[in-house]
Amino acid sequence: MKKVVFSFLVTLFIVQVASAQGDNKVLDGVFIKETSPTRRVIPYTHVREADVTYLKRVWQIIDLKEKMNHPLYYPLSPIKEIGYERLSLFDVIKNAVEAGEMTAYDEDGVGGQFQIPLPKSEAIGKLSKEISSTDIDAETGLEVQTSYNEVLTAGNVKSYRIKEDWFFDRERSVMEVRIIGILPVIETLNTETGTTRKEGLFWLYFPEARYVLANHEVYNTQNDGSRMTFEDLFRKRMFSSFIYKETNVYDNRILDDYTKNIDRLLEAQKIQQEIVNFEHDMWEY
Repeated sequence: MKKVVFSFLVTLFIVQVASAQGDNKVLDGVFIKETSPTRRVIPYTHVREADVTYLKRVWQIIDLKEKMNHPLYYPLSPIKEIGYERLSLFDVIKNAVEAGEMTAYDEDGVGGQFQIPLPKSEAIGKLSKEISSTDIDAETGLEVQTSYNEVLTAGNVKSYRIKEDWFFDRERSVMEVRIIGILPVIETLNTETGTTRKEGLFWLYFPEARYVLANHEVYNTQNDGSRMTFEDLFRKRMFSSFIYKETNVYDNRILDDYTKNIDRLLEAQKIQQEIVNFEHDMWEY
């Protein structure tokens, strides 16, 4: 009986290794990664409207050029690891949209209210961009306009915009922030003027996206055996960002409309400090 059980366990292990490694005949490492691909999302705590004594909606920019945000930007192409494939945030989003696991919403210019879901075909179409150029015909010497579609990759996405709510829950006596939406932003080059402009692809409803992000790892510079998922990274606020818009009496005016350069960053810090000060003022020392 013991021999039968032992043989069964050995066979089961071989099958797991074979399924994780595909065509490989050996295990390239000491274990097979099974935790992240099967992670379940930690549900949000229920919040009643009557318990929210303070609420502030802001929009922030996550600049991928900042070193702290590099785990969201890299790898630029998928990396095969021990029974696992590590992807950048954009590749995770791209694969999920193509598979129908995330719903893309139209970038309507007012922060994304999730009112216009894009058909799957239209959402996939936004994952490529049209490149136009002017060539000279060798026979006629005339200018000829040519264009082709280029599939977007992780290298094309330079930043993300997030829409989030900061609120104070008096039932739990905590100030909490929850991301409502996330928008990938690409930079397109104008070949005639040589200038670039930023363009948002589509909004994603973050509470829905969490279920996909919870099953993909983020690189840990300190320990390859202890990695968090993208959902962990956003929930623990382990990224760098700055406010570019807030709800206000001026119809959600963007900070760029009335401040520039260093003044814009100072205004963003002022808005953030007001939120922090409210939490501090809730307590007596």
